[in-house]
Amino acid sequence: MSEDAYIHKVLPGSPGGPILFVFHGTGADETQLVPLGRDLVPAAIVSPRGDVSEYGAARFFRRTGEGVYDMGDLARATAKMSSFVKAHARPVADTTDGKFSAVLGLGYSNGANILASLTFAEPDLFDAVVLMHPLIPFQPEIKGSLAGKRILITAGRHDPICSPNLTARLEANLQSAAADVTVEWHEGGHEIRANEIEAARRFLAARPGQGA
Repeated sequence: MSEDAYIHKVLPGSPGGPILFVFHGTGADETQLVPLGRDLVPAAIVSPRGDVSEYGAARFFRRTGEGVYDMGDLARATAKMSSFVKAHARPVADTTDGKFSAVLGLGYSNGANILASLTFAEPDLFDAVVLMHPLIPFQPEIKGSLAGKRILITAGRHDPICSPNLTARLEANLQSAAADVTVEWHEGGHEIRANEIEAARRFLAARPGQGA
C-alpha cells in the first residue's frame, strides 16, 4: 500500500486541523524533524524515512556526487512519495468535514529537495511548503500552475553545500512561475538557525493571502 511505502512516523492532530509532512536530511531518519514540526504548527505529522542508503545514510533519492543527482531516481522517488502523501492526506473519518484543513510540507536539505521536486511535479499536492536549505542544481520543469502557491525558502549566506546563487536562482524560477515566494536568510552555513525557525512558524500560521 502507498500508505506504508516508507518506514514512517505518524503523530495525530486535532480533528479538522492541518496535516504536516516533514522530510529529513541525509543521514537522519523519520525522527529528525518531528519535534520541530510539533513546535511550529498544531497539526497531524507524517514523517517518512528515505528509502535510499548512501553508505548507510538514509536519503530520498540517489546522487553520484555532491549536487549531482541521479535524475531517473529522483523521478522514481517523486512518484513514489507523491502516492505516499496522497494516501496519508486523503479525507479521514475522524475530522469534522472529512478532510484536513490544509496539507503542509517541510523539508531540510535532501528532504527539502524531494519536497521541491514534489512541488514541481504536482503543484496542487501541498497548500504551502517550507524548503530549508534546498539544493536544486537543475532547471525545474513545473507541471501545472504554481500561481499563488505559498513557498518559504530558508538558506545560509555561507552554506558550503548550497551556494547563495543557487538559492537565488530557485527563488527566481519559482517567482517566474507566479508562486508566492519568501526567502529567509541567515549569516551561517547549512545549519538551521533560530530566525529561520521563527520564519517557518509565522509562515505556517499565516492564512492564504496573509503572507509569511
